[in-house]
Amino acid sequence: MAGNNGFWARNSPFLLSILRIVAAFLFMCHGAGKLFNLPGGPFEVIASAKLLTLAPGLAGILEFGGGLLLLIGLFSRPVAFILSGEMAFAYFMVHFPANHVFPYLNGGESAVLFCFVFLYISAAGPGPWSLDRALKRA
Repeated sequence: MAGNNGFWARNSPFLLSILRIVAAFLFMCHGAGKLFNLPGGPFEVIASAKLLTLAPGLAGILEFGGGLLLLIGLFSRPVAFILSGEMAFAYFMVHFPANHVFPYLNGGESAVLFCFVFLYISAAGPGPWSLDRALKRA
């Protein structure tokens, strides 16, 4: 088993890039739903979410535009930090007051997960497969 440690250490930066790309794509789907009624039709927005985030506009722009920047790995750290804050705001303003503390029961589990994935990316960086890394080499 000790031989596998080298494999994981060598490949963890690439797995970070994959995590960033997949999370960004999924996040973009939320923004596309709010802005363009994609990928499967109109997005149902909780009334309080419309009021508090000017949704679907502001949240959709942050989710789609920020997701796109994260997907390609451009300005990854500041974008991920802003998106982490957006998800913390979404959780505490929309999901937390929804009659239950637990994210599984108040519909906020994706907000919590996105919040902490993006917080990690803001600290760890985008990984090697990113425009940030390519531009740093140029």
